[in-house]
Amino acid sequence: MVGREDDGVWVTLKETIHAAPAEVAACLSSAGGLCRWLAVACEYGSEPGETVSISWDREWNSSTTVKILDLEPDVAGEGRCRVRWEWFPDILDETPVPVELTSSPLPDVAGASGGVRVILRHGPFPDTADAILTAASSAEEWRWYLCNLRSVLEAKHDMRAVRPL
Repeated sequence: MVGREDDGVWVTLKETIHAAPAEVAACLSSAGGLCRWLAVACEYGSEPGETVSISWDREWNSSTTVKILDLEPDVAGEGRCRVRWEWFPDILDETPVPVELTSSPLPDVAGASGGVRVILRHGPFPDTADAILTAASSAEEWRWYLCNLRSVLEAKHDMRAVRPL
């Protein structure tokens, strides 16, 4: 969803994933986790100010390096995690727009896990026509990757195998 808020335009996406909460959190806050659903290769810093380097191919010919703005990994194994990176949603613009991913376990239902809620927030984008188009494109791309995260964790199927990067 793309919507206006007081400080600009935001992308907000939510996904419920039925997997172990600590596994979901690791997929957001570790190099190995990101390689399961987003990156082909990855180097992940351990604290704010360091970087996340994401390679979209095995040879590191196409890569993205962003600064970690905030990192609250799942230290206790409860599945609660929050990461925030700078992100460059427009390849023609050098202006970063932060993206934040959080995971929170949902209450159990009838003795079974209720799953994990993953929320992605990307913004604020300026409230201009061009920025809104960029936000809409970003929402579409992030929606696909969140669906892939869910597919990887629930069905053990990485959709990137049938949709090459």
